[in-house]
Amino acid sequence: MQKLYLIAFLIISVSSAWSQDFEEKLYEDYQEYKEPEITNRRFKHALVTQLLDKHRDGIFKIQQVGESIEGRSLNLVSIGTGETQVFLWSQMHGDESTATMAIFDILNFFESAGFEAEKELMLSKLSIHFLPMLNPDGAEVFHRRNALGVDINRDALRLQSPESQTLKRIRDSLDADFGFNLHDQSRYYNAERTAKPATISFLATAYNYKKEINDVRARSMQLIVQMNKVLQNFAPGQVGRYNDDFEPRAFGDNIQKWGTSLMLIESGGFAGDREKQEIRKLNFVVILSALKSIASKSYEKEAISDYEKIPENDRMLFDLKLKNLNYELEGNSYILDLGINRNENAAEHENGFYYTASVEDQGDLSTSYGYEELDAQGLTLEFPKIYPDLIETKEALGQLNVSELLKQGYAYVRTSEELRTGSFSNFPLNMVSEDFQLRNILQPGISANFILREKGEVKFAIINGFLTESANAEKNILNSRNYN
Repeated sequence: MQKLYLIAFLIISVSSAWSQDFEEKLYEDYQEYKEPEITNRRFKHALVTQLLDKHRDGIFKIQQVGESIEGRSLNLVSIGTGETQVFLWSQMHGDESTATMAIFDILNFFESAGFEAEKELMLSKLSIHFLPMLNPDGAEVFHRRNALGVDINRDALRLQSPESQTLKRIRDSLDADFGFNLHDQSRYYNAERTAKPATISFLATAYNYKKEINDVRARSMQLIVQMNKVLQNFAPGQVGRYNDDFEPRAFGDNIQKWGTSLMLIESGGFAGDREKQEIRKLNFVVILSALKSIASKSYEKEAISDYEKIPENDRMLFDLKLKNLNYELEGNSYILDLGINRNENAAEHENGFYYTASVEDQGDLSTSYGYEELDAQGLTLEFPKIYPDLIETKEALGQLNVSELLKQGYAYVRTSEELRTGSFSNFPLNMVSEDFQLRNILQPGISANFILREKGEVKFAIINGFLTESANAEKNILNSRNYN
């Protein structure tokens, strides 16, 4: 009997070590599989079809399975001969592209050399189907909804959108055993009661209002428990769990109800990774790990109760948090914290967007966190000034000493209309019209432009939400604003 226990222990230990080696090696070797044609989040359907064409003569079966409202193709990519059907779809929301990037990395993985034993296991036990970019019309303009203005993830009952109809038809035709609903979430989510972003969040969707757990949902929970363990090796403490209240219109909830074990994966934020390239890598690793776990059935050993131990999602993160600021109002001094967020706006330039920053919250923010934080104790907040001279040419603008102007408390420059083209500028100070008037009221929603003084001298400036010392303004301020 002791020998049997020892053998069982050794088998489990070897299997666990093999799995861990697989994931660590995937992480280490990721650059070999990363699709080089995708370098940022804002890519369009044309690139997706171009990349699919690259794989058409390979080991995948690629077929068009539908069209969007505006006539863009929806394509299913299939591989494997196993009995267990696994269906993964991404970009149901057009501006949630992280998993689409990871899917093309995964396709490269399956077509590359290496990991032969793991590939053999997955492809002999599973039939794997990918539907990348379910909402190409939304992706074209980097919007959440489709061309009808419908949130596809709230269209599982009416099925009024062709994209929704395609998703339902493919799920039903496959009678999928496992489904991966791949999304992005706000970067401002954090793992509950921690300063760490919820880089990846999971949900085993409920299939009824009672949130009961049947065998189908139990498998979702067990697989999520295992995926969480994987991610803790690469992003410790940065995993969250979504609220599981039942949403009767949502695809995830209904697909669970229809008999497919559904894992919702949401890609959030990661410090220094605005384009989500590190999160893309985490998706690559954790999805392949999950596929291997389904093939080997290793997820079955996980305790369902461990699912509830994953911290819940919270939304207590800011891009910039300033704490213990001194603020003077009506002759009195107050201590305030400020939470500032830098929002993205579509633009035709290299990154595809520019920032507009505003104060999100103020007061006692001791339960909140920031990707960037400054303890401003001893610093006094004041509103910046407008440089009095009118700047009419690029040459004159280039001759301004930005560092000196910040030291004098200036964050705005009056310029000619010709210099204020568009809504933003790469010049590190905000440009305004001749008759622009400042409205110096500190409240949530105002633009984030401030001067921080220590004993009368300018210590820091905040320009369009970017914190900088005067000497580093050109490097730290990614874009300023133009105001008329």
